[in-house]
Amino acid sequence: MNESPNDLKTKDLGQCRQEIDAIDDEITRLMEARLAVSERVAELKRAAGSPVTDPARERAILTRVTDHVPPEHMIGVRQLFTTLFGLSKALQRRRIGAGGALLDELARAATSERFPQKAVVACAGVEGSYAQQATSLLFPIPTILYFKGFEKVFEAVEKGLCPYGVLPVENSAAGSVAAVYDLMRQHRFHIVRALRLKVDHVLLAPKGVTLADVRTVASHPHALAQCARFLKAHPEIHAEPGPNTAVAAKELAASGATDRAVIASRVCAELYGLDVIAEDICDAAYNYTRFICIAKDLEVRADANKISLMLSLPHRPGALNGIIAKFAAIDVNLTKLESRPVPGRDFEFSFVFDFEANAGDEQVRALLAELSSDPEIEHFTFLGAFGEK
Repeated sequence: MNESPNDLKTKDLGQCRQEIDAIDDEITRLMEARLAVSERVAELKRAAGSPVTDPARERAILTRVTDHVPPEHMIGVRQLFTTLFGLSKALQRRRIGAGGALLDELARAATSERFPQKAVVACAGVEGSYAQQATSLLFPIPTILYFKGFEKVFEAVEKGLCPYGVLPVENSAAGSVAAVYDLMRQHRFHIVRALRLKVDHVLLAPKGVTLADVRTVASHPHALAQCARFLKAHPEIHAEPGPNTAVAAKELAASGATDRAVIASRVCAELYGLDVIAEDICDAAYNYTRFICIAKDLEVRADANKISLMLSLPHRPGALNGIIAKFAAIDVNLTKLESRPVPGRDFEFSFVFDFEANAGDEQVRALLAELSSDPEIEHFTFLGAFGEK
């Protein structure tokens, strides 16, 4: 009986897969052999005090292995060997014991104590701000000290004036709070908790003022951005950025103005004697702002399920991809990747990585040790391991 074309195709496909399986088995055997040699190399480098990274050696290998590769396969071979170099260097650093300082710090910071119910906390703005609301959710019995601006909150924590500080880092509609990320490079702190707060903006004005009277609306730039659709529908109203939603409400209440309004929380209406003259003004029905709680010292509690890092990478192709691949290799889910330009350095960026992981996991610990000891990473900061509400 003659075989049909489909039967022949199936047989050919099966044969190809058998050949691929055999090749994969051989690749695995050779990979294990290569890594075994890398372990011996690590011992020799440790004895000689030699660095793990050898760029000249890597270039020579790439030149040799691509000498007879067809142009259409050149990129694939380069990617493969670049990955092999990364695995080999990571193994060598583990054998040499690099990255132990961070792991020791994590061990010392681990605590079985619950997150405190009472604390002195720094936040920007005044009573009624979203930061104050987030603080009251993080700490049921807080003593809040208000500061003018995000930098003052960082300074209060860094100098020990307040054990904790609460800051916004991103909004589901308006994106990241760039000023906070820029300040992260300048201050020593650790993230010890995070919280997602539902944000419901309303338009507030002095008693007797109607929407038709309003010519200027003041608020924080993020609040204005979150209500862009409402402002576009009222072109006669001028948007005026300010430092804080609650500060804008407090200043309006004291001004006596009859042609101004603010975008703030409903809480501010009662606090400052203002009327709600427009509701449901957010572009998105589900509008959340993520806040972080910072402390000077590292604290790692039992419920910590997220880790945040900040690092700077060399300005060369594939540098970021190589880092992302390390997270993918251990099945770690990146929840945020934020880039910010490095001040004073053209076209160089620092990156903030947030990912879901437990700092006690052995694979995660190995990754942290590798990243913290990699000389090719120009600047590495462990921001914290924390729980998020």
